[in-house]
Amino acid sequence: MNTPRSVLFVCLGNICRSPSAEAVMTKLAHDNFLKIHFDSAGTADYHVGKAPDSRAIEVGEGLGYKLSHLRARQLTIQDFYDFDVIFAMDKNNLDDIRKIMPANATARVGAFDRTPVADPYYGNISDFDVMFEHIEQASKHWIDTWKHPQ
Repeated sequence: MNTPRSVLFVCLGNICRSPSAEAVMTKLAHDNFLKIHFDSAGTADYHVGKAPDSRAIEVGEGLGYKLSHLRARQLTIQDFYDFDVIFAMDKNNLDDIRKIMPANATARVGAFDRTPVADPYYGNISDFDVMFEHIEQASKHWIDTWKHPQ
């Protein structure tokens, strides 16, 4: 995959997984001198305008990622034209994205990782630790792929 100019991460409510992926990838891309715009959204409108889950902020900032300034938003039709890549955090998110995806969308849509990123929302702080570990691993793969396209 060629290096995209813009990437959107999508989960259900846009307060745990997708903003965490946005923060991780923003830092990793910056650290690797890649000029890519990252954003995140949710398939549902449960938390529009709200900050990420406090546990995501706590764990993420402990790892050096900035999340507190992010605000949840819902996926829009325009996103399919504004972003080069739209990554779903799990299969349900991918199915929901594809249901509203316009036939002439320009974004490439797919899974962020081969293994779904587990939703930690109903879990405890250790579930957020596991989520960040998974996101970091998948993000490093994408950064390496984009730095060294074949």
